[in-house]
Amino acid sequence: MLWLISYDVVDDRRRRRVMEALKDYGRRVQYSVYECGLDQEGLEELWARLKAEVDEREDSVRGYALCARCEGAVKIAGKGDKYEEPRFIVA
Repeated sequence: MLWLISYDVVDDRRRRRVMEALKDYGRRVQYSVYECGLDQEGLEELWARLKAEVDEREDSVRGYALCARCEGAVKIAGKGDKYEEPRFIVA
């Protein structure tokens, strides 16, 4: 399933760690927005990493699941392209 994840993290160090976690699971589409193709296990792993990094009093991370129908309806104005599952994964 495609997840749209955004963050607003106050501290530079925490922000960097959140960004690195998201980069491991998806691709950046805007400064603080990532698209991540995740199964349930991947979502749980990523969310555990994100929760470990944020300060719940100051920071915010939000995840929005996009069903296949919603994913197909994504509109882009300007540069960028629609998310596609990678054809292969290098481990």
